Amino acid sequence: MDNIHNTQFFRAVQEENEMDVKQVLEQVYFALREKGYNPVNQIVGYIMSGDPTYITSYNGARSLIMKVERDEILEELMSVYIDTMFGE
Repeated sequence: MDNIHNTQFFRAVQEENEMDVKQVLEQVYFALREKGYNPVNQIVGYIMSGDPTYITSYNGARSLIMKVERDEILEELMSVYIDTMFGE
């Protein structure tokens, strides 16, 4: 940190992983919903803690989500949110 007035850049996750993250989130979402969990709460719990037990093992959802880095999941969620809310 040479100068605290400079903005650091976060390098985005490679584009090739984007579809993989979307597919993983979709499958995890439906598995959580089918088992009666609130998918938003469970996915947030996983992202915040890193504890995979927030995700059901039903239909391999836990194994799937652990193949994707949490920062990739967060980036995907933020990207969709910003695109939806602000049309960018």
